[in-house]
Amino acid sequence: MTQHRITDDLEALLDVLPSNIRHAVEKANNNEKLLEIVIDLGRIPAARFVDGEIPLLNTEITRAEIDHITERIGTFDADNRAGMERTLHRISAIKNRRSAIVGLTCRVGRAVYGTVDIIQDLIESGKSVLILGRPGVGKTTLLREAARILAENKRVVIVDTSNEIGGDGDVPHPAVGKARRMQVREPMLQHEVMIEAVENHNPEVIVIDEIGRELEALAARTIAERGVQLIGTAHGQTLDNLLLNPTLSDLVGGIEAVTLSDEEARRRGTQKTVLERRAPPTFDVLIEIQTRDRFTVHQDIMTSVDSVLRARAHPAGSAHPR
Repeated sequence: MTQHRITDDLEALLDVLPSNIRHAVEKANNNEKLLEIVIDLGRIPAARFVDGEIPLLNTEITRAEIDHITERIGTFDADNRAGMERTLHRISAIKNRRSAIVGLTCRVGRAVYGTVDIIQDLIESGKSVLILGRPGVGKTTLLREAARILAENKRVVIVDTSNEIGGDGDVPHPAVGKARRMQVREPMLQHEVMIEAVENHNPEVIVIDEIGRELEALAARTIAERGVQLIGTAHGQTLDNLLLNPTLSDLVGGIEAVTLSDEEARRRGTQKTVLERRAPPTFDVLIEIQTRDRFTVHQDIMTSVDSVLRARAHPAGSAHPR
């Protein structure tokens, strides 16, 4: 079994917490499994671990405690996220209608070396790879490690929308190796920076986290059509989820309704109106992260999408063509 080396700079995150919260986190004595610390005004703070959540104090959070943290971290950007220089930690804010901060999610950022070993052959194949998973399952960690490994032999540019891949500050975290990093001023401009990276910096590989808007999906297709390898992530759990997402389905070719002739419908054994893939997929390979140590890999997205759509076209009870 592959041994993973982990660096998390956890001390830096604990340093910005009020002493009573810090001591409670340390007392829990489960730092290796710590995911995030949740702090809301007027509520009891909690620590979330891989295997559950525990309360940290018996007292409610005050405005002074929230201010204590925000005064010791970076500035919150348009996406209400702030970082800590030279670390991978992320602090996200919940604001009221007057833009005052009333809640904080302090996410522990970890560089885990070795996580990409199981799919390293796919990453290094030159094919574009899309990593799919729900929030907090380890997509960005995998992406960071992929960027580091590819940058050893290729020109890699990271489009870092929330500084989650390369960390906060102007100097990227060592976990990305020799990969170059372009920061994004506002999340809505991510697609523009993706195109700028290709036009200005001659990359062989573009690494992009959280493709979530239609313009970003279109930019990804443009980049792929220029012969640049893409390594990206998106929220979701399965290929079926992605196909049903109107914003992101184009990443795997999109779907459209097609009306068949009576003869063709009889030949296929389907209804007259069926769903078919609209275009070639932007990505070649899809990796579904089911859990932190269990992946489902579609090595040929085009074939997988066509199989899913054919299965839907057949009457209930027919075999799924895998």
